[in-house]
Amino acid sequence: MSVNPTKPAAKADISSLDRPVPAGVNAAAFGSDVVADAMRALDIPYIALNPGASYRGLHDSLVNYLGNEKPQMLLCLHEEAAIAIAHGYAKVTGKAMAAAVHSNVGLMHGTMAVFNAWCDRMPMVILGATGPVDAAKRRPWIDWIHTSRDQGALVRGYTKWDDQPGSPIAAREAVLRANWIANTAPCGPTYVNLDAEVQEMKLSEDVAPIDGKRYMPEIESAAPAAVIAKAADLLRDAKNPVILAGRVSRSVEGWTARVALAERLGARVITDQKIAASFPTNHPLHAGAPGGTVLAPEAQDAIRSADVIISLDWLDVAGTFKNCGGKIAAQVIQVSIDHRLHNGWSMDYQGLPPVDVFVDCTPDAAVPALLEALGPGGPRAVATGTKEFPVPPEGGKLLVDHLSAKLRQAVGDRPTSLTHVSLSWNGASWHFKHPLDYLGSDGGGGVGGGPGISVGAALALKGSGRLAIAVCGDGDFMMGVTAIWTAAHYKIPLLIVVANNRSFFNDELHQERVARMRNRPVENRWIGQRISEPDIDIAMIARAQGAVGFGPVTTAAELDGVFKQAIASVDAGNVVVVDVRVEPGYTAATTAAMTRKGD
Repeated sequence: MSVNPTKPAAKADISSLDRPVPAGVNAAAFGSDVVADAMRALDIPYIALNPGASYRGLHDSLVNYLGNEKPQMLLCLHEEAAIAIAHGYAKVTGKAMAAAVHSNVGLMHGTMAVFNAWCDRMPMVILGATGPVDAAKRRPWIDWIHTSRDQGALVRGYTKWDDQPGSPIAAREAVLRANWIANTAPCGPTYVNLDAEVQEMKLSEDVAPIDGKRYMPEIESAAPAAVIAKAADLLRDAKNPVILAGRVSRSVEGWTARVALAERLGARVITDQKIAASFPTNHPLHAGAPGGTVLAPEAQDAIRSADVIISLDWLDVAGTFKNCGGKIAAQVIQVSIDHRLHNGWSMDYQGLPPVDVFVDCTPDAAVPALLEALGPGGPRAVATGTKEFPVPPEGGKLLVDHLSAKLRQAVGDRPTSLTHVSLSWNGASWHFKHPLDYLGSDGGGGVGGGPGISVGAALALKGSGRLAIAVCGDGDFMMGVTAIWTAAHYKIPLLIVVANNRSFFNDELHQERVARMRNRPVENRWIGQRISEPDIDIAMIARAQGAVGFGPVTTAAELDGVFKQAIASVDAGNVVVVDVRVEPGYTAATTAAMTRKGD
């Protein structure tokens, strides 16, 4: 095992980094200065970017007009990382930061990360650019290939709104609108494409400043009283109610209200590992471990025996019922505004579920209203039982359950945010007691998002007293590894543990399944899947990005000491990566979720 001897990173405030020479510019003089002013008026703190000539005007305005603060640039080595960092930041704060991508080619690089944020319903404002729309202003060759007639079409199926403004004032309005739309529930990414000529044109007259807050009206998600009363009547009479706790905010008040609702009803509560923590998993009413596509047996039993089920913006009600046998007798209450985003390009809206009462508002608005409508009630029966962690015996093969058990012990009782977990993660291995304890998956199933999302989340958590930890698969880590450089450069403390099974193992199982169906050799499932010969030195790759690297760790006995050192290094301000060579394998529920009908 090798350890990076790098000195602890200075705990510098990010705002002290990358300070420009003062330019003495006090008033907007160019089109891009107007765009920069709009971003400052919106209190956007950061803009993650990969640079390019298409938005060189905006780049100059951010540095020499705004002084690289509010927003401050976060240099990234890939557009996917820039957008993923904005995604992770929103997961913690619920607010959009900005990302900038270079021309059509940069947007093409970043599209997977945009799709992840879209499926995860996370806000961000993406700024792109095009070569001069006026062909007479284009440089030969490069400006031509970097100019598109409808660049927004690349992401229109998975953004809430896009625009290509034709003047500085129109560009300012576009940025204001993009931020408002992105941050209005249901949230999602927006895209503004800036014409290079509009950015670089000199202003013919002064542009008056604006109050950004006046252009960001809050839209209250009000719970409709009559529908709430109808839902409350169903719940009040329910004998075996179930709450599907889905996409909700990181609000502590919302968390407390959901607990109160469950206890008022005596309802079993089910949570989903694909999305962020929504209910305490150690609560006696929580049914089984957080599930993925297939729920734990205890949770499935609760759904099958329920007489009323209330979905708090559950990610896939129809699919969940299908995996529970399909014949669900319960009456269903659906609380969601997600239908406002559904379009014909992406099937991320999932199957159409049966619904008896539809409450068209956010869960955070509906739950307090339901509690009030239910009124005081007598004590309801509370489920009992212990919530044991899986602790496999040591001495044999190193499993992901060893990794999680040792990591949990090393963390102890300190506030910790799991910013990402691998597909091999066992939902029973960690309790979530706070809305920031777990931030969910990548949203769109896009491999490579874990590192960037985790860097963005760690940025938002910096200074909060919370330890940011990501558990990434080796394939996910290697696709997104350059985000680690950004974290190291901007002194963003983060621990990434790589559950390294040296394979794209998900697809090994798919190839085995196909081979069995076709009566072909299952022994060939590894070909085109295994990441070995040579094994990748993940700790060395981490050190190459400026992080502290540990590993490879090959036995469970080593993990105690390694995790203790790794956490101490994060506390000193470092980015730390631990390579843990785990045995390939998933939980039974995860493996079952890979089976299609007909397999």
